[in-house]
Amino acid sequence: MEVAQRGEAWLSAHPGGPHFVWVHLYDPHDPYEPPAPYSELYKDHLYDGEIAYADSALAHFIAYLKKHGWYSNSLIVVVGDHGEGLGEHHENTHGIFLYDSTTHVPLILKLPASVVAKAKIVDAQVRTTDILPTVLGLVGASVPQRLDGESLKPYFAGTDAVSRIAFGETDYPLRFGWAPLRSVRTEGLKFIEAPRPELYDLRTDAAELDNKYEPWNAQVQTFRTMLAELRAKPPAPEPSNGVVGEGTIDELKALGYLGRADVGSATAVPEPSLLPDPKDKIEEQNLLHSAMMAEEDNREADARASLEKVLQLDPKSPTALRQLGELELKAGEFVQAAKYLKGAMEARPNDATAAFYEGQALEKTHDLASARDALEASLKLMPGQIQARLLLGRVYLELKNPQEAEDQMEAALLLQPESIEAQLGVASAQIDKGKFAEAARQLEPLAKAQPRNADLFDLLAQAYSGLGRKAEAQEAETRASLLRQHQ
Repeated sequence: MEVAQRGEAWLSAHPGGPHFVWVHLYDPHDPYEPPAPYSELYKDHLYDGEIAYADSALAHFIAYLKKHGWYSNSLIVVVGDHGEGLGEHHENTHGIFLYDSTTHVPLILKLPASVVAKAKIVDAQVRTTDILPTVLGLVGASVPQRLDGESLKPYFAGTDAVSRIAFGETDYPLRFGWAPLRSVRTEGLKFIEAPRPELYDLRTDAAELDNKYEPWNAQVQTFRTMLAELRAKPPAPEPSNGVVGEGTIDELKALGYLGRADVGSATAVPEPSLLPDPKDKIEEQNLLHSAMMAEEDNREADARASLEKVLQLDPKSPTALRQLGELELKAGEFVQAAKYLKGAMEARPNDATAAFYEGQALEKTHDLASARDALEASLKLMPGQIQARLLLGRVYLELKNPQEAEDQMEAALLLQPESIEAQLGVASAQIDKGKFAEAARQLEPLAKAQPRNADLFDLLAQAYSGLGRKAEAQEAETRASLLRQHQ
């Protein structure tokens, strides 16, 4: 309801001219926690309660449009982005499989009054990719030449009843080291390309339980040709190389996603992937998801129990090892954290974040040489991590290597020029190198901007002492001591 009301508030503030408004009602999504009265009305089916609550928010928004006289001339598209497995095919949530339980979604169009069309149900299969060209066409905007979908307009007047071919894909299993999946769905058949391929006759097997796949089947060969042609199309623009901030990653986790799937796909070749079939890993996925939800709710014991069950199924699960490492790191169990994170890196050597966490744990155990190696490995994979640069700089200081420490702190300043920690790190390295005048020049302006930073005045005292300015060194040292007493 909060999202719907924000949409209403925005429209009220911008009443003139045409509008595009996106209202994303996220509630029908785990964890299933509908508010009252839906929590009571649907206490045995909380997912249904989430849907009923989202429907009520949508009804509120529609009533708002009618009240302000905007409904009649509006084009309204209501669509789901995915369903939930709810245990079908043993998938509790979504993202791993391409069965209809998660890919068959509602699509409702309310056309503007200017478009003459009777209310009707279209039984033909269409795609969410058809929404964009439909909207652009109805509002009179130009339609790009290269689109995956086609306008739904032919269905409005009933001149077209032909089903369209729908392609599906999920790279999410790659996040766990499992094979991605690709699918083709026609009016009556569904083919899923996987390490163990699947073919279903949806006319007699809507639940997709009776796999009819045979490699020599003519329809299978046709579907494989279609997938090959799809792969051969010009590639989409390259994804941005920008670093995803930790805050964004945390938000993705809170929404139930572990992060961006690995780039590339094992099904980019004609042969089926040699990675594990997600069908054989769904129990692990359910446990991993449960662990993630438990951790979000600060139920560390439940998260740990789920992850340990995953390791019983697959002792080399990189995701379980990394998540356990993160839990132990947060709990202050640094030796155990380093052990899990080392295992995660052995299972997935390109995981920059696992290497960073391993470096953190090793630094806490005072295994400085190993911490240095882990942090160097992390930064080689992902150079733009300021926290890894700062920690590596501190490790080099402890290893009595001030030149490398200064290099890392300077690199951190390139990423974040205002970083106080990086500026203090540079000064500390300069002091260790005997460059006291340079350190003093670095610290003196900071002292005016950061008059309550005890660490800064400690360093300033060392710089002044090295320069033989004993009175100023004593004054800075006293200032640092007084600041610490009042912290």
